[in-house]
Amino acid sequence: MTNIAAPVDTIARTCLYEGYVLWPYRRSALKNTQRWTFGGVFPEGPCADGLGERCETSTQVLYEHAGTGGAVTVRLRFLHVVDRTVEREGPGGPEAVDSLTVDGERHTAWQEATEREVLLRVAVPGDGGSVPVRIPAGSAGEDVLDASGRRAGRVVRSWSGLTGVLGVAVTPVGTGTHRLTVTARNTTSCPAPDREDRRSRERASAYAFASTHLILHSDDGRFLSPVDPPERLREASAACAHSGLWPVLAGEEGGGRTSSTVLASPITLYDFPAVAPESPGDLFDGTEIDQLLVLGVLSMPEEELAEARACDPLVRETLDRCAALGPADMGALHGAIREFRPVGAAGVRRTREGR
Repeated sequence: MTNIAAPVDTIARTCLYEGYVLWPYRRSALKNTQRWTFGGVFPEGPCADGLGERCETSTQVLYEHAGTGGAVTVRLRFLHVVDRTVEREGPGGPEAVDSLTVDGERHTAWQEATEREVLLRVAVPGDGGSVPVRIPAGSAGEDVLDASGRRAGRVVRSWSGLTGVLGVAVTPVGTGTHRLTVTARNTTSCPAPDREDRRSRERASAYAFASTHLILHSDDGRFLSPVDPPERLREASAACAHSGLWPVLAGEEGGGRTSSTVLASPITLYDFPAVAPESPGDLFDGTEIDQLLVLGVLSMPEEELAEARACDPLVRETLDRCAALGPADMGALHGAIREFRPVGAAGVRRTREGR
């Protein structure tokens, strides 16, 4: 696998889990009744059409290389929705229940997700290429044991099979410069949604690519900034089309308008986005202020904390991480001045970041 700098993966993961679960991180919270709202790519045909969702997402970026050409690696990343059901051991065998509490620990039926990734490598110049997305359906069970070691129930996770296509088309736009068109399409077989069913989108999410985004990387060439391209290629850059994705330069900022890496996400970002180093970890809401979210977690009543811990393993990790923060960690979340600039026409620029 092509080595991609850690800062890119960090911001990409933040985009991947944006809106995954929102504070107060409870299943019963109104804001968590509809999930998977970013970057959904639903099965083509009646499913996507009936829901008014896209079945394909795409982006175009400009790429420059020297000499004979280069190679570009494309990573398609998305969340695959997993249905979690809970069973308890009843007199007649396993019984499906909404929740199960064993020795003070609650297990709740809901949805979670697992990360999926598909890779494609193409030569530039060249004819492009494509790879299939093939993820088989499956399930996995986890026994819930009581203090004596007796099985009190089970947590069962199941997921639908997914199919699709990741493709790249290469088009020359000048000497040593090419436009790359990257497309991800969902071809999964999915039942047509019932327009009268208010939960039809939630049910169809099991067949969707959720929070879909792309990472493009090349060790042989450079991608041009879609936000601020060089003057000689502004017209070619303006002609680039995007559907459901917004590309920006990513990785370490070198002061120029090019980079070896591009992140294309369903969230509008700026070139070289980064998570503030003071951030204590993912809180699933990159637009919020970490300090407020952490203080909100620390002020939650015990019953609400217990419900939140039961709703998702990633939420449980977040709550534990917040509880473990010390005074120095909390103090760092007040803000930071990143740089000072001389007083000029634009004045002094001071950047205060909570995330």
